[in-house]
Amino acid sequence: MLELTMASVSQEDADATAGMVMAESDSTPGAVLRVGRDRTACKLSPPDDWLFVSRTHLEFLCGPDAVWRVTWLHGSHPDPASEVRVRIGEQQHPLAYGGTMVLPGGGSGEVVIQDRGSSRSVNVGFYHER
Repeated sequence: MLELTMASVSQEDADATAGMVMAESDSTPGAVLRVGRDRTACKLSPPDDWLFVSRTHLEFLCGPDAVWRVTWLHGSHPDPASEVRVRIGEQQHPLAYGGTMVLPGGGSGEVVIQDRGSSRSVNVGFYHER
């Protein structure tokens, strides 16, 4: 099972946190959870006016081996308005635009979508139960 928790964070609003939502899925091969502004395609969505997040920005996909992966999907722009990094424990790993990273089984962490133009971010915590 994969559990996701999302918070939209803005330093400009005195460290305000908004939009805390959750999603989960069994670790069935082919299961998908998406993060982005398109509420029809995504389980987790930031505020509509946070345009540094694509309509479908991140995809969490359970592979045939029941291992979850996160992919930063290519949007409509050649240069993204954000950066994405994955934190696992004390380590941070940048996720390339269009790149994929395997999530640790039985582990937890956070995927951060950081606005390049301000201090806003979308933080997606994950727990991957084995």
